[in-house]
Amino acid sequence: MANKDFKVKNGLDIQTPLPVSMGGTGQTSNANTLNSLLPSQAGNNNKVLSTDGTNPTWVAQATAYQRGGTASRPQAPTAGDLYYNTDTNVFEQYTSLGWFPIAVAPGAPTGVTATNQGSGRAYNNGRMSVAFTPNTSAGAPSSFIVTPTPTTSPSTFTTTSSPVTITGLASSTQYTYTVTASSAYGTSAASSASSGVTATTVPAAPSITATAGNAQADVTITPGATGGSTITQYSITSNPATTTQTTSNTTYTFTGLTNGTSYTFTARAINANGTSAASSASNSITPVSLTVSGGTLYSDATYNYRVFTGNGSLSVSGGSLSADILVIAGGGGGSTGPGAGGGAGGLLYFANQSISGTNNVTVGGGGPNATNGVDSQFGSLTLVKGGGKESTQGGSGGGGNYVVRNSEGQPIAGQGNAGGKGGSYPRDYSVGAYTSGGGGGAGSAGTDAFNNDGGYSGNGGSGVSTYSSWGVATGYGQNISGTYWFAGGGGGGGNSHQYGGTQTPGSGGNGGGGAGGVGSGGQVGINGTNFTGGGGGGGGYSWPPNANGSGGNGGSGIVIVRYAK
Repeated sequence: MANKDFKVKNGLDIQTPLPVSMGGTGQTSNANTLNSLLPSQAGNNNKVLSTDGTNPTWVAQATAYQRGGTASRPQAPTAGDLYYNTDTNVFEQYTSLGWFPIAVAPGAPTGVTATNQGSGRAYNNGRMSVAFTPNTSAGAPSSFIVTPTPTTSPSTFTTTSSPVTITGLASSTQYTYTVTASSAYGTSAASSASSGVTATTVPAAPSITATAGNAQADVTITPGATGGSTITQYSITSNPATTTQTTSNTTYTFTGLTNGTSYTFTARAINANGTSAASSASNSITPVSLTVSGGTLYSDATYNYRVFTGNGSLSVSGGSLSADILVIAGGGGGSTGPGAGGGAGGLLYFANQSISGTNNVTVGGGGPNATNGVDSQFGSLTLVKGGGKESTQGGSGGGGNYVVRNSEGQPIAGQGNAGGKGGSYPRDYSVGAYTSGGGGGAGSAGTDAFNNDGGYSGNGGSGVSTYSSWGVATGYGQNISGTYWFAGGGGGGGNSHQYGGTQTPGSGGNGGGGAGGVGSGGQVGINGTNFTGGGGGGGGYSWPPNANGSGGNGGSGIVIVRYAK
C-alpha cells in the first residue's frame, strides 16, 4: 500500500545535462556520454575492448592464422606464427630455422660440409666445423645429430643449429660426416656424407738425445708423428736454461754451454698448426774442454787442421770432436817405357764425423816403378785404396799400355777414375802407335793415347781442387796459381822408334801426377808429388838403341783432419 504521506512537489527542476557531481556524465548526447566512458580511441582502429573487471583497454583482435601461397607468407614472422599454405594445402609454423609443416617428422639435412680447424690444436685432438642446411620440405627439427666416420669418442655430436664444432679427432686421419634431424614427431634419415677432410694438429712430441762437446752438445732429435702437417722446425731448450735454439734439421750443435755443468735438453716440433708438447728430457751430459793431439797442427781463421804425412794417431779426450776428414792414398807407380802413367791414389772425404778416444791413422806410400800405391785409412772409416799401376785397378786406375789398346785400369767405386787406353802394336798411326795411356785422377779419367803428327801418349787425369782451402791453410797439395790440387794421375811415357817415329810423352794431371819420360834416351818417368797421392809418370823408350826408362814413383798419400776452432 502506498505511503500516503509521500508527496511529490510539482515543478521539480532537473538540470540538463546532469553534472558529474549529481551522478551524471556531463555530456549533452548519448554518443558523447558513451565516449566519455571509454579509453582513448585514437590509434586503436580495428581493436576491441577488453576489461580486467574494473578498467577497460583496447586490444588487437585475435586472428587464428593467415593463409595464402608460399610467396605470400608474412615478411616479418615471429616464432610460433601459423600459416595455411594454399600451394601445398598444409598448415605451417614459423621457427628460427624457417617455415615448416606442422606435426610432421623432419627431413634429412642437406649440403653437409666439413672444414678443418687445425690451428693450435693439440696432437690427436683435431677439430672440424661441420655445416649443413635444414630440410624445409618436412617437419621442423628441434635438434641435429652429427656422426663422424671413422668413429670418435663421443660417437655423435648434438646441436640445435648449424655449424657444429667436432673435437677429439685423431691427427692425420680423414673423416666424413652425416647429419640427422630430430623432433617430437620422429628422426629423419641420415644426410648424404660430406667429402672427406683430414684432421690436422700440432705434431706429436719428439724425443732427443745429447752428446757432450767443448762448451756445446751435439743433439739428435727423433721426430714424432707430424700431426698431418709437415714439421718445419724444432726448438731446443737446455736445462739449466741458456737459450732456446731452433733448427730445421734433426741433428744440431747446441752452443753456449758452460764446461763442467750438467745439462739435459727438451725439444718441441713445429708445423703450420703450431708447436708440439715438449719431449721428455734427454740424457744428462756435462760439456768439458776437449784435448786433441796427433799430427801437425795448422790453423786458419775458422778451423784447426791436423795433418798426417805418415802413420800416427789422433787422440781426443774430454768428449767427442765433430770433424771433417780428407783421406788420400799413395799414387801408383808409372810403368817401364814405353810405359803407362800410374793412377792417383784414392780420395775420400768424410764429413761431420764424431771422433773420440784414440784413432789410428795409416798414410799410404807411393808405388815405385809398375807398383800399386799403398792404402790409407783413418780409424775404422772406409779403406782408401792406393792408385793402380799399368792397366790395374786402384783408387784410380793405371793407364793402358801400348800393346793392347783396350786395356786400361779401372777405379775403385767412388774413389777415383779410370786410366786412359794405350796405343797399338804393331804400329797403327790412326790410334797412336807405340804409345801409352795416362793414369786416372781423382777428378777425371786419364787420356787415351792418340795419333797426331807422330803420336802422343795420354795425359794423366786431373785431381780435385775442392779442398783448395785446406791446402791454403796447410801448404799441402799441388799449388797451381794459388789453387791447391790433390790426386792427379801420371802421364804416359814417350817413345822413339825407327818405325813409329818420335812419340810425345804425356803430362801429369793437376794434383801431383808425374809426367812421362821422354822416349829419346829412354828417360825415367817423373815422380808423382808426395803428400798428394799423385800417380807416377810412365818411363820413356828408345830403339835403337834399346833403352827403357823406368816409371816414376807414385806420390805418397796424406790424411787431414779439420775441425772448428
